[in-house]
This record gives sequence, C-alpha cells and structure tokens, in this order.
Amino acid sequence: MRVISARDIQRARSSEYSCNARLPAPLLREFSGLDAACSRLMERAVSKLGLSARAHDRVLTVARTIADLAGSERITRDHLAEAIQYRGLDRTSLNA
Repeated sequence: MRVISARDIQRARSSEYSCNARLPAPLLREFSGLDAACSRLMERAVSKLGLSARAHDRVLTVARTIADLAGSERITRDHLAEAIQYRGLDRTSLNA
C-alpha cells in the first residue's frame, strides 16, 4: 500500500514524468527542496564520497523516494542520510 501511495504522490507531482527516476535534474532539484542542514549534509557527502554530479542526483532521487514512501512533502535530514548510506553501500560492494 505504501508503494502505491508513493507512486500516486510522484504522478501527482509531475504529470509529464510518472516517477522520481524519470525526473530531469532541474525538476528533481526543484522538488527536493533541501533545507540548509540537508544541503550541508549533501555537500559533506559529495566531498567525502567523491560523488559526481550524476551520483549527487541519484542520491537526491532516492531521498525523494524515501520521503514519498514516508508520506513527507519535504526531504528531511533522515531521508537524505538514508539515501547517502545506500550510496555508500553501493560503492563498498563494487570494491569488494
């Protein structure tokens, strides 16, 4: 049920794009609406993990989806931290 609700939220957000994964980067950034604390967290993650612009946008996409699953209009620090953690796990598994 939660996934269906999240997909409904995503479709309502943009009639042209059916889900967060299809959002172009400018719209993704517009819909993410990071506050100052989240922006600082993202900057630290980009620096420490050496994320590219594409990886940055993928983290935002995952954070936006986590927020949608939680029924949150805004991405919170917890949503962003979870998405960053998944990205870190991806990088670790690639190096294993």
